[in-house]
Amino acid sequence: MNPRVPPAGESAIAPPPSTPLFPRRSFLGGVAAASAAAVALPLIDAPAAQAAESYAPVAYPATPVATDEELHVIRRWTYGYTPAALAAVRSAGGPRAWLETQLTPQDVAESTRAKGLDSWWRCITATPADIVARDRSGAEPAWRAMTAYAGYALVRRQESKRQVLELMTEFWEDHFYIPIHDDGVFPFRIAFGHRMRELALTSFEKLLQASTVHPAMGCSLDNAGSTKRSVNENLGRELLELHTVGKNAGYDEADVKASARLLTGYRVEMWTAWKSYYDTSWHDTKPVKVMGFTHTNADADGRAAVKSYLSYLARHPATAQRVARKLARRFVSDSPSSALVDHLAAVYLAHNTEITPVLRALFDHEEFWASAGAKVKTPTDELVSVHRALGVSFAKPTAQDTGAIQAHYMAGGIGAGAWSHPRPDGPPQDNDAFNSPSRFLASWDAHWTLSGGWWPTKDTTHVSAAKRLPQPELTLGEFVDHLSRQLTGLASTETLLRAVCTATKLAPSAVVNAQHSIVRWQMPWVLALVLNQPLFYLR
Repeated sequence: MNPRVPPAGESAIAPPPSTPLFPRRSFLGGVAAASAAAVALPLIDAPAAQAAESYAPVAYPATPVATDEELHVIRRWTYGYTPAALAAVRSAGGPRAWLETQLTPQDVAESTRAKGLDSWWRCITATPADIVARDRSGAEPAWRAMTAYAGYALVRRQESKRQVLELMTEFWEDHFYIPIHDDGVFPFRIAFGHRMRELALTSFEKLLQASTVHPAMGCSLDNAGSTKRSVNENLGRELLELHTVGKNAGYDEADVKASARLLTGYRVEMWTAWKSYYDTSWHDTKPVKVMGFTHTNADADGRAAVKSYLSYLARHPATAQRVARKLARRFVSDSPSSALVDHLAAVYLAHNTEITPVLRALFDHEEFWASAGAKVKTPTDELVSVHRALGVSFAKPTAQDTGAIQAHYMAGGIGAGAWSHPRPDGPPQDNDAFNSPSRFLASWDAHWTLSGGWWPTKDTTHVSAAKRLPQPELTLGEFVDHLSRQLTGLASTETLLRAVCTATKLAPSAVVNAQHSIVRWQMPWVLALVLNQPLFYLR
């Protein structure tokens, strides 16, 4: 069957079939053919009338487009373009003023949907003891609670009006990284995420102090059972290598051992009572020296010494460089200049590791403004941006296979679900990790599935095809321009219009209304082609 024409016996305004007209795999081939048609139309067996058509974009000015500056900011500092995001930037007085409002999230009125998310799953606000009890009783197995947290985070990113707070929460959960399915973290992992959100826009020192001694980190990096008689070096090493100064800062094995000895005492009774507390009988009290930090460490309660140690690490110039480079790689490019990194590190140190001055400096730097198009979305970023663009919405779960959970699995199908990366170094943020043919094929599959509203469906609402019409009748050329503006913030192009016309076998001048084939059964093709443009993958 030719995927670009109605099935035999159906007219162009026939009702849609109850299932997709062709397999997803066929659609991918169809998209490739349509894309090729954009530059090689003579090879397509199109009607003469279609061949004579002009594919010059037809403007639909009632739907606004973003300026280059606005679009760059929305792509980098939110989870994807929407007309509402553009309106928020403009109502704030422009991109810089919008950023200022976002840096004080308590002053941003949160959406009703985001405020209600804590009630969607009991585990989201449960105590560690309750999470353990529900796991043991079978009411909510640990793996299910962790998957629920991933779904919860994805919906928060989609629905929250405090977009920079959500971005920075993800950033710090990826920096102080704990995989959700890591062994033994489940009683504490959700609370750890909440703590990162509370501190996301405060200071690096506060984040470091909270994350290092958190029971979730202790369970993940084996400090929960580290004693003066049997010191585990895992957290002591990763604290230096991954969380602060970095492996090239000049520390040695003696520093790692001292770091680990100082961290003894933070105990978790794993797999039994799951109690977390500081045990003075476990703490190693010998003097410590780590790089330029020294402490007598004579007190059986070593928490004051740990606090001093973490403060030293937070303010170390190598930590400043590491944090600055990581922020620049997230918000600017995979290869930020030394000048930018040095500038951000200097701001970080001058402001006692506070986060918001560094974000302002990054936003105001010329290298940020010159970096449009330099970053590709991660799989989770992309999926959330597709949900936002298409208007997919999730409701409070009524079943285990609820839409928000299926979204987490769909992100995994694209390349990586939330916090599914297995190593303590956190998920990659560079373009090369996800810029591959297999990723784009998986993305096309997700775009097609969501454009058709075929999956997920449980507790999930998809915008109907008829509701996508901005007025009762308009030409296909106008409609494609409207959709491009609405989903991407950009006006249509000749390439996009030609691809849509090739895939649907319609002319740009075709008049589209609620009874037209575009609305009755071809809408998924049009939406997917808009989303499959290379520009949609940019952040």
